[in-house]
Amino acid sequence: MRYDWIQADWPAPPNVRVVSTTRTGGVSHGPWSSFNLGLHGGDDPSHVEQNRASLSTVLPAPAHWLRQVHGTSVQRHVAGFTGEMEGDALVSFEPRQVCAVLTADCLPVLFCNRQGDRVGIAHAGWRGLANGILEATVRALDEAPTQLMAWLGPAIGPQAYEVGADVVEAFPREFPAGFTARGERFLMDIYALAKLKLAAVGVHAVYGGAYCTLSDPERFFSYRRDGVTGRMASLIWLDQHESEIKKSA
Repeated sequence: MRYDWIQADWPAPPNVRVVSTTRTGGVSHGPWSSFNLGLHGGDDPSHVEQNRASLSTVLPAPAHWLRQVHGTSVQRHVAGFTGEMEGDALVSFEPRQVCAVLTADCLPVLFCNRQGDRVGIAHAGWRGLANGILEATVRALDEAPTQLMAWLGPAIGPQAYEVGADVVEAFPREFPAGFTARGERFLMDIYALAKLKLAAVGVHAVYGGAYCTLSDPERFFSYRRDGVTGRMASLIWLDQHESEIKKSA
């Protein structure tokens, strides 16, 4: 099976692992074709489970999936937990705990520290972004912001994300830097807004942000483009830290 998955281009420690899936390489059909990982979008659940099983072959343990609600709740990975916790961000301080979020236009933001002993991931739609999901994730990582870095995964691009004045009004501190007027509406740059939010809490080492899910239908699902569609996953975890390897040798 061929997978067209994305690796993060950032200077993370070597034991920090990242995978961001695309829509290719799975068994789903129709609008969910083909590597859909979302169980709540109308796809045949057996197809989603087959796709998740394929994904698990490259993971050190089953991914921890969240029940995402466009909020600001951050969960901490619980070893052995197999259900769904409600929230839009997840952090882990232990090796081989896979943190995941699902997206189809919203922004996945992946975090690690320079020491390589903690990671996190956030699902940032415009509501979560405006209300502080990134700031909450930084707090949950319990690390000096200068020691953190972030990678912005595939999301809807700044030339495609048209919004109304109600969305603009949710970002008073970031206006107009994150928006471009288009008649009575606006183009929203979710990547720029994420960078502004992160900079405001001291995280300046930010990478990624080069994709547009809406304008690349061959590679990405897009809810805004298609309505009924699948979901990609972005995942991050820690491999065994070098110091732990030395202790066990």
